Amino acid sequence: MSEAKEAPMSQLGLQICSQIGSVFTQPTSTPPPLDTLVHELSNAAKRGAKVFVYGVGREGLMMKGLCMRLAHLGLSAHCIFDMTTPPISSADLLLVSAGPGFFSTVEALCKIAKDSGARVVYVTAQPEARAAVECGDVVVHVAAQTMANDGADSKKREVLPMGSLYEGALFVLFEMVVFKLGECLGQSPDVIRSRHTNLE
Repeated sequence: MSEAKEAPMSQLGLQICSQIGSVFTQPTSTPPPLDTLVHELSNAAKRGAKVFVYGVGREGLMMKGLCMRLAHLGLSAHCIFDMTTPPISSADLLLVSAGPGFFSTVEALCKIAKDSGARVVYVTAQPEARAAVECGDVVVHVAAQTMANDGADSKKREVLPMGSLYEGALFVLFEMVVFKLGECLGQSPDVIRSRHTNLE
């Protein structure tokens, strides 16, 4: 393939990465997302808590990816609705994502967790949303576009439409969390790799 044909793809990739990177320069109405998530997860690890994660749609895929890495870091991490998900209890942590501020399933799961005495961390782009304020013991503000503010009436074709910017930002944020959390917990790369499944 010629260099001329490769340029548009590289430019598009750089544009997408630049948009995702710009999310982390935006002011947030809560403490920095990276600091908050590392703090909550390291505390959960230190007290031997189980960590439960949930999100809908593409957000949910980002949460599942985080769950996998938390398991590699040695935490007892579980995706809600997996057949092997244990019960949640007062020592545990529920980490949910609701980019637009509200999903009925997220709210229902938060209620169950809170009724069980568990701690709830609510990740969203809409930190003032009623569900975030009512459900989250801690609200984590990721300042990115979601379906709540994607300009659906506009005729302009977005490179990252609907909630793609928020979802991409979650991927990057969670990679930063995993890196920092590994340092906090003293997990070496070899130990982390040793926990990866060999049933592939």
